[in-house]
Amino acid sequence: MSAIRIADALADIMPADLPVRLSAYDGSDAGPPDAPIGLELRTERGLRYLLTAPGDLGMARAWVAGDLVGTGFHPGDLYPVLDLMSSTDRWRVPGPADALALVRGLGWQHLNPPPPPPQEHLPPWRRFVEGVRHSRSRDADVIHHHYDVSNRFYELVLGPSMTYTCAVYPTADATLEQAQEHKYELIARKLDLQPGQRLLDVGCGWGGMVRHAARQGVRALGVTLSREQATWAQEAIEREGLGGLAEVRHMDYRDVTEGDFDAVSSIGLTEHIGVRNYPAYFAALRERLRPHGRLLNHCITRDHNRSTRTGAFIDRYVFPDGELTGSGTVLTHLQDAGLEMQHAENFRMHYARTLAGWVDNLVEHWDEAVAEVGEGTARLWGLYLVGSRIGFERRDVELTHILATRTDDRGGSGYPLRHTF
Repeated sequence: MSAIRIADALADIMPADLPVRLSAYDGSDAGPPDAPIGLELRTERGLRYLLTAPGDLGMARAWVAGDLVGTGFHPGDLYPVLDLMSSTDRWRVPGPADALALVRGLGWQHLNPPPPPPQEHLPPWRRFVEGVRHSRSRDADVIHHHYDVSNRFYELVLGPSMTYTCAVYPTADATLEQAQEHKYELIARKLDLQPGQRLLDVGCGWGGMVRHAARQGVRALGVTLSREQATWAQEAIEREGLGGLAEVRHMDYRDVTEGDFDAVSSIGLTEHIGVRNYPAYFAALRERLRPHGRLLNHCITRDHNRSTRTGAFIDRYVFPDGELTGSGTVLTHLQDAGLEMQHAENFRMHYARTLAGWVDNLVEHWDEAVAEVGEGTARLWGLYLVGSRIGFERRDVELTHILATRTDDRGGSGYPLRHTF
């Protein structure tokens, strides 16, 4: 039996007036009895997760494993509890000092760390092997981990567009599908795509941009490191009768041998590249363009220009090796690679709304999603999507479009005096 009640010990790290009820497997509870939200620590394993990996990683492990559950909200939509916790300056996830204090009261036997849930990717020692980060084999492994979960699961969460990047809402009442279509059309206008031109879409996902361009008479090539994405995309191309114009390959963008493209789109790839690889990345994209060709780079950025890892939870469960920085750093490397910036804008709040739409889809199809990938993975996605939504709402992260041209040696860019998008 613990020397102190578990719920009381956990409540010590929370604001006293936070309307959350805590309960634990030892029968203890704490917090307002009439709180609209409840958190229950069901197992001793869950407590050991919290104590041996303090912070967001320990809480995520307990949540994904089902050792930490909630009431007053759907397991696929944690917005009520995460928004509440992130909106008070006094709330903080437990750190090492908190864990030490808890262990002193609850017993040192809880310091035996349990194996992490199977959804966690890469053993800890690989976190520190920088030499292999972003090698071709490791990038392929990372992309497989996140994107090859299940095409059916992604259909349930993303909706018919199968688009896993920020939508752009043309009106306040637009649907997610309308906003995704508007995003593709906006990118096509920014790239000034015309029938007969050639487009390269790197990190093309399930081929949404490739198929959109092909419908406009553009010859489009997409490449992705996800075999599941490439298979789904190529089948969609054939279903839509676009085989004469569109193609998606299971391929690293660095292995594309074709060049002289009229346009290159990179929609959600830069986050996976690593900041130290930006020079080679933008140089490679520039080399694929003809003179006066256009590049549209769409990526998540920070609200500052310091290179920042994505955090323990995101790094182990969602985007291993992910790295974000500010739009200024992205632009600096783009310019240093010989590309000329023509236009930039931030769609931060559009991404918050996009994520809310994906959460709605997950909740609506929860039972089928659980049947497809298991409850642990479904719970992981609920946590990840809501946490990301809050990050965009609070401006921890932004979404930046940068339009650039491959200006020729005489300073000609082919860019008009006034843009038309």
